[in-house]
Amino acid sequence: MALKVKKPIVMVGMMGAGKSAVGRTLAQVLGVPFLDSDHEIERAAAMSIAEVFERDGEAFFRARETEVLKRLLTTGPCVISTGGGAFLAEENRQMMHDIGVSVWLRADLDLLWERVRHKSTRPLLHTPDPKGTLRDIYDRRVGIYAKADLVVDAHPAYSLGDMTKQVIRVLKTRPDVLEEKRK
Repeated sequence: MALKVKKPIVMVGMMGAGKSAVGRTLAQVLGVPFLDSDHEIERAAAMSIAEVFERDGEAFFRARETEVLKRLLTTGPCVISTGGGAFLAEENRQMMHDIGVSVWLRADLDLLWERVRHKSTRPLLHTPDPKGTLRDIYDRRVGIYAKADLVVDAHPAYSLGDMTKQVIRVLKTRPDVLEEKRK
């Protein structure tokens, strides 16, 4: 059985949840393009996300993020990885829901910390207490991520392949997004 993707699949969740890694693998398995909204913003700005934050501020970044997301969602069936804050804006959530499907990669705080603590590419964690900052961000965002169309739980023991299989399993519950077609 082959799988046919009917609309954009948008990976949402906290930094470190695996949106880019799982999204890239999912796109390969499904045979559709993989698009990363943060990379698209960096390409357009010719600087890193951290540099955009530092130079222009978070509000400017969020506005660009919405513009890029709107463009990516209209490219047809694909897998889109978003930055951790993209789903917070009501406009973005509505676009994702109306045009595609949002998939929350839900990971607990300990797993997220394990994945992000050695990375310098997380501008929101450039604080005196990065783990405390991560906890604060997590606490503020988890209720919003719960509004995603679908949820897939991340586990420390899951390989990238395991996580991708879990996402496909959940996507199969939505025939408007993913359908099995006979070869």
